[in-house]
Formats: sequence, structure tokens, C-alpha cells
Amino acid sequence: MRIDLLTLFPAMLDGLLGESIIGKARERGHIDLRIHNLRDWSTDKHKTADDRPFGGGAGMVLKPEPVFAAIEQLRTPGSRTIYLSPDGTPLSPTVGQRLAGEQHLIFLSGHYEGIDQRIRDHIIDEEISIGDYVLTNGTIAAAVVVDVLARFIPGVLGEENSLTHESFTRNLLDFPQYTRPADFRGWKVPEVLLSGNHALIERWRLEQSLEKTRRLRPDLLP
Repeated sequence: MRIDLLTLFPAMLDGLLGESIIGKARERGHIDLRIHNLRDWSTDKHKTADDRPFGGGAGMVLKPEPVFAAIEQLRTPGSRTIYLSPDGTPLSPTVGQRLAGEQHLIFLSGHYEGIDQRIRDHIIDEEISIGDYVLTNGTIAAAVVVDVLARFIPGVLGEENSLTHESFTRNLLDFPQYTRPADFRGWKVPEVLLSGNHALIERWRLEQSLEKTRRLRPDLLP
């Protein structure tokens, strides 16, 4: 799939989206991820992309001119434009899986006091929030959404079972994981994991996930 990401701080994404699973997915052609500096669509000599809000108040607001110009140039038939906003739809695995089914996504990162409302009213298709808190800018949030949805793109993850055993996939938190050595400072790996009995191991893992979810996130359970 193709993803275009508009931001005032493109350098912030070099490491976040250039390493690990996402970096490999880009190298292998599973994701065509393009990062753009929103100022490239500014027309004045200072490359201005923001201005003071009408009515007064602190902070700056992203101007409509460069945003409209960028999105209108980048969008394709069937593309979907998403704005990262604290008052958007909460991000979840279901949302990530749905977005992974799109052919082309354009993400707009908000900054400072947000964006001109006319952008939200006339050129944004969907708004997404990654949580009830405020970040220094929406670039970080955009990277989080890309990371979440990328895991649902075929070929991105190395193992087919990776998704089915992750936290929240089944509305359960993940079970405890162990690796070698089997005995570290007297703390031993549960015997069931050394048994080789896959049915028993799966049952133990489910029980552990249920217990952990009841204890830490009971709101996830019916």
C-alpha cells in the first residue's frame, strides 16, 4: 500500500519508520511510505505553514493553503486522508486492520494549536486519536498509527501467528513470555513451557491471558 505522511518535522520519522519491521517492509516493497515536509507547499519566501489564530489566544494554527495544496497534489482515486487529533476515533487493532485494507492513505500531522477548521471540514476524511493525552505534535501519533496498521499488511510480519498472539487481538492482554536460560538466578521457566505438549501450552497461555486481563484491564472482558 502507499502511505503519504505530511509533517512540519520529517526528520522525526527517519528512525521511527526506517528501522525494524517497518524499515524492512519498506525495503521489501510491502509499504510505499513517503514522508513530506508540509512547508514544501508554502508559497511565500519564508515557507510559512502556520499563523496566529483569529480571535486571539496562545500558539499557532496550520494554514489551509499549504495543506490543501499538498493533499490535492498527493491524493489519488480512492485515497483516504486522515488527520491525527485528540478528538478523533480511538485507535484500536480493528481500526488498524481496516486502514490496512486501503490502497492509499494520506496522514496529516497537526502541530501547535492544531489546524484551520476548514481543513477538517472540507478535505479530511477521518480523524484518529491514539489516546487521551497531548503530544508535542502529531508526527509521533502518525508514526504510531502507521506502525499499528502495517502489521496487518500481508508479508510485513515474519510469522503468521504473530498477530493472533498479540495483546488486544482477542480482547486479551498477552501471556508471559520466557526464553533461555530455563533457570536464571533461581527463577525458573514454568514447567508447562518445557513439556513439548502444545495443547497444554496453549491452554496455559490462554489462562494466563485471561488472568492478566482480569487483573489489569477488566474493561476488555465482556
